[in-house]
Amino acid sequence: MKGMTLGRIAKVCGGVYYGEEDVQQTEIQGVVTDSRKMEEGFLFIPLKGARVDGHEFIPQVIGRGAAAVLSERPLKDCARPYIQVASTEQALKDIARDYREQLDIPVIGITGSVGKTSTKEMIASVLSETYHVLKTEGNLNNEIGLPLTLLRIRPEHEVAVVEMGISDFGEMHRLAEMAKPDICVMTNIGISHLEQLKSRDGILKAKSEIFDFLKPHAKIILNGEDDKLSLLTEVKGIRPVFFGLGGQGKTGRQIYADEIENLGLKGIKAKIHTPEGSFLADIKAPGEHNVFNAMAATGVGLALGMGLEEIQSGIRHAQTIKGRTNLIEAGGILVIDDCYNANPVSMRAALDVLSHGFARTVAVLGDMGELGDDEKQLHYEVGEYAAEKQIDAIFCAGALSVETARGASDSNDWCEVFYFETKEEMLPYLLEYLQEGDTVLVKASHFMDFPKIIEAIQEAK
Repeated sequence: MKGMTLGRIAKVCGGVYYGEEDVQQTEIQGVVTDSRKMEEGFLFIPLKGARVDGHEFIPQVIGRGAAAVLSERPLKDCARPYIQVASTEQALKDIARDYREQLDIPVIGITGSVGKTSTKEMIASVLSETYHVLKTEGNLNNEIGLPLTLLRIRPEHEVAVVEMGISDFGEMHRLAEMAKPDICVMTNIGISHLEQLKSRDGILKAKSEIFDFLKPHAKIILNGEDDKLSLLTEVKGIRPVFFGLGGQGKTGRQIYADEIENLGLKGIKAKIHTPEGSFLADIKAPGEHNVFNAMAATGVGLALGMGLEEIQSGIRHAQTIKGRTNLIEAGGILVIDDCYNANPVSMRAALDVLSHGFARTVAVLGDMGELGDDEKQLHYEVGEYAAEKQIDAIFCAGALSVETARGASDSNDWCEVFYFETKEEMLPYLLEYLQEGDTVLVKASHFMDFPKIIEAIQEAK
């Protein structure tokens, strides 16, 4: 990591260096917080978790060739240099912020209530047609994950695509201070994290902290169909690029889509129009929400000078990932794995996808978290929506999902509805119910641990 010497790191994070003076000029090769990922020449930053304190693994990482370690306490007889700091977590952020300031590649920051990860994947796929791209892996989008992502940028990378997720005020400000995105993409303002942010206006305010460290040349790309985002006609003198749906005399979108053809579980096609021309987008991921992902990626591609043919190819090659509308074959059953996380908007989008399933459709739904005072009503409405989409059977598990089951039951008398307090109680009944030809959606907030349901279906079938 060019320029990231131990001496500089100690200065950046306000730490005290302990070790041989001449070693301060040693450049680290990388940064890890997980001792199992230690490589020779890396810096180890131990973090304190709810169950494990990373400081306990300092002897192990030194044995694996760590260049140095950070520590919140003095280390006796340490065989490697170490830097003592007040907070290793804050030091991680300070180091990432300083490293980002040395980089001269564009950073694309993506936020929004729903669709951050799928939009990130689409943007990364498009940019990979032209550039060597680094992107956020998995769900590393918070105040620990983002700095670790930034610290993975290497000289060969030409652009970085980072996901930025929050749940409270002030978090995005701190994320933006580290990432300093050259291009900001906002997918929507939904109704997640209402416990802390209280309202959609609160969510907009919190998400808008992404603009706190905008550069004069920055680009802003927003979903023009979102009633809150469409109000942001100018941010710090920058006029956003809006994307949305065309047709029926709609105007005001620099990028818009029409002629949408829903191919069900096979994907979706749409014609995307831009100031540079139009092209037919062949999107392999199911769900009309992916048209918006493709438009956002088109906006980023154009902002970085890409041609329409390259953008079109990148959209065509974009793949779904585990837990995000990922299709899995299991013994003649088609499973829609969308169980990474959930909120009312993404639940509806997933049910839309399921409604295009073959033969019998089965929704396996769990609780959605952080919805505030209206959480019961919001679960009830998801159940109503599932019945409205004529899903054949609904299995619900969780304390709040009893409302989902009630909403579905109240909406019609032909949809089969099953409710269980826990997924463990539900699983035997679900596995007995499923049969060859079914299309099954599995979705809940991540704390419900619904990937275990996916695993159980695969093992049983």
